[in-house]
Amino acid sequence: MAEIPAPGIGRRISVVLPAYNEQDNIERQVVSVDDVLREMRFDDYEVVVVDDGSKDRTRAVCEELQSRVPKLRLLVHEVNQGYAKALRTGFTSAAMPLVFYTDADNQFDVHELKNLLAAIDDYDIVCGFRIYRFDPFSRLVLSWGYNLIVRVLFRIRVRDVDCAFKLFRREVFDRIQIESKKFFVDTEILAKASKIGLKMTEIGVRHYPRTAGESTVRPSHVISTLSEIASMWTDIYVRGKV
Repeated sequence: MAEIPAPGIGRRISVVLPAYNEQDNIERQVVSVDDVLREMRFDDYEVVVVDDGSKDRTRAVCEELQSRVPKLRLLVHEVNQGYAKALRTGFTSAAMPLVFYTDADNQFDVHELKNLLAAIDDYDIVCGFRIYRFDPFSRLVLSWGYNLIVRVLFRIRVRDVDCAFKLFRREVFDRIQIESKKFFVDTEILAKASKIGLKMTEIGVRHYPRTAGESTVRPSHVISTLSEIASMWTDIYVRGKV
């Protein structure tokens, strides 16, 4: 039996799963999340899938799953709007005082959520960091460079900014406006959180290879991401926007 959440804020949770063309992953991920949350005996929970304009059967699979997983909520972007907007839709629609997100590609073990829950009473954000990453070498190099740049520019004391395994207090998204359009969203959230003095910590989690589907991150996104970094730094530290 999984560990039972401590009394207080850890009793009700929304789990957000952004998904784009994940028809071969989404059923396993939703069922796994639902099983873990039931094992952990939350007072209430919801599994929120945001289908970001998938061109495959992701939406149809989720609709079929709703009879088996009553806590599943499906939010749909009729056209693809990008990772950041999928997360924003999920975060701002979340109904519970805790919000956890991970990707729909089954590269994390959702059971490790219990380790993040153990810290949330003392922090506003608990970030996972990948102890070992199962990604192509080129992506590892790009990620190392990116993390170094954003830690320096935005004063973020988190080693794995883009790790898709994070737990938030819901009110974080009442104080932070997500404006990113693509993959800069994790950095934006943590940079703005740091700017307004929110407390965050990080906990190591295991990372696994993809067994189906393919990542939407490409080396060609580097230029647009660097442009977003410059724009966001100006917004936060010159214009004072959060």
